[in-house]
Amino acid sequence: MYAIIKNGGKQYKVQEGDVLSLDKLSLEPEATIEIKEVLAVNAGELKMGAPYVDGAVVTAEVISEGRDKKVVIFKKRRRKDSKVKRGFRRDHTRVRITKIAA
Repeated sequence: MYAIIKNGGKQYKVQEGDVLSLDKLSLEPEATIEIKEVLAVNAGELKMGAPYVDGAVVTAEVISEGRDKKVVIFKKRRRKDSKVKRGFRRDHTRVRITKIAA
């Protein structure tokens, strides 16, 4: 059984027991969240939503919050003596999927 959920403008294919990084949710560790933006659920047969599946809920447990590794953005325009170096660290919340209810 799997579900496709939406969080922060991104879509994730999840199963029970999966661990994934969502955008920062500002929750304490071991808190539970219910994700109601379920786009599709496959429990033997595929149910597609328009845009969301009615009555489908994915329950997850918060593991921790943190920041990803730094991503370096370097832009250079050749022969123009122009260059820009920037860094970016995404804040995230690690969650474990505990239940998929369709």
